Amino acid sequence: MPTIVPLSAIEPRQIDQLLDASFGIARRARTAYRIRQGVDALDALSFAALDDDDYLAGSIQLWPVALRDPQKRPHPMIMVGPVAVAPGYQGEGYGKALMAASLGALDAGFESGAPPLPQVMIGDPDYYARWDFTAQHTAGWTCPGPFEPERLLVRTGNPAILPAEGILGPWRV
Repeated sequence: MPTIVPLSAIEPRQIDQLLDASFGIARRARTAYRIRQGVDALDALSFAALDDDDYLAGSIQLWPVALRDPQKRPHPMIMVGPVAVAPGYQGEGYGKALMAASLGALDAGFESGAPPLPQVMIGDPDYYARWDFTAQHTAGWTCPGPFEPERLLVRTGNPAILPAEGILGPWRV
């Protein structure tokens, strides 16, 4: 059973090594990196999964991003990912535990009266559907780089607030 701790408790070098092992060293060229370029991950929503020997087995980071509609108005969102699990631990529930921790922290804000921002990610639609992520509302959205439209997913309790069109990018106040 994974132990979930704040990602800020982990040495950044270890996180980079995990991400390289999970996604390869060319990972920084991916479109998701362009979307969140220049902003820091949200510490309160980013976690690490440790194995029984306190070895880093996985991590999840959430980021402030925005969907800019055709009038250039920003619509704040939270980008989920990367969700990284070391190759030797994949399929053992580490990714599910990390998703539960991050989305649970987001949803806790809703229970206290603040509705959570929509969450967006680029990922496997079949896998992430269990957390209500869907491509149903993202057909008119674009990204600053190549992406597969069916993998651009959003999770929200109120799809009516989502712009029909826009481009994803970092959220800067």
